[in-house]
Amino acid sequence: MAEGQAAPRGLALQLVITYGYMFLWIGLSAAVIMINKYVLSMSGFPYPVALTCTHMLFCAVLAFSLVKLGFVEAVSISADTYLSCILPIGLLFAGTLWLGNAAYLYLSVSFIQMLKASMPMVVFIVGVLFSTEKFTMKAALNMLVVGTGIAIASYGEIHFVVVGVILQVGSIATESVRLTLVQILLQKRGIKMNPVSTLYHIAPCCFVFLFLPFIYIELPKMVADPNLHVNVPLLLASAACAFALNMSVFLLIGKTSALTMNVAGVIKDWLLILLSVVLYGSPVTRTQLGGYGLAFVGVMYYNYAKVEQMKQSAAAAQKAPEKQPLIAAEGGQSGKGSE
Repeated sequence: MAEGQAAPRGLALQLVITYGYMFLWIGLSAAVIMINKYVLSMSGFPYPVALTCTHMLFCAVLAFSLVKLGFVEAVSISADTYLSCILPIGLLFAGTLWLGNAAYLYLSVSFIQMLKASMPMVVFIVGVLFSTEKFTMKAALNMLVVGTGIAIASYGEIHFVVVGVILQVGSIATESVRLTLVQILLQKRGIKMNPVSTLYHIAPCCFVFLFLPFIYIELPKMVADPNLHVNVPLLLASAACAFALNMSVFLLIGKTSALTMNVAGVIKDWLLILLSVVLYGSPVTRTQLGGYGLAFVGVMYYNYAKVEQMKQSAAAAQKAPEKQPLIAAEGGQSGKGSE
């Protein structure tokens, strides 16, 4: 009887922890975006490179401290791997953060979130170009639905600024290439890193890549800006939220499924659109909502198809070892011979 009661309690506790991690990630993700928008557009600090440098320096120092104090073990990486893998990924990550933060100077949070719905489409295109994704008409039609929805949402945007859209599209493109390179350069080499280890290796080089444009582009403007207002506590809060967000991603991935991650991402996007309207008064038209709704359906179907594909691959991988002894016993052949 006691065992029967313990099982539901254990399941309930597991659900509470899982959804706790999910809402923690949603909250931190929303906090980072809303704070960055406020810092860049409303607090008198319109310098995205400087803000991103602050984040990377904070993350690098904290990750270095956690590793050196023995709280987290960093993955050992050779000099060749660092130069051929980490540096290109760090450069792309720097570009993603720089361009993405710069877009907040021109566009509303709600419209940026709608544009971000195109991420699966761009990742698919980049994956096909790098041969990490297989082109199919079904997937192409799915991406066409997403692209059509984004186009409708863009058409309905009242404050459409070309420069802002170009910056956000550039951020999405660099992030898509980065994700593909992570798959090609790191995962295929069997290199797996937790968020602290990732920041330990990538944040320093990302900071260096950002520091150069900061010195030559933004620093002279900041020195000559009479209206510059540096709110140190706000900048540190933004950097701390960015670091905590990376930690919550690790917790969420470790405790939930890929489907839960995708559902959490959808909830976060809708929440940010709502917060943008309520807190910052961002106008959202019916045309935009209709276009985003269409893109949303396309993205959800894409996520569902990817999760089903992952399940099939995992099931095939589990069945393969069971079949190998049977083949060897019946035909005197190894598993390799049958492939």
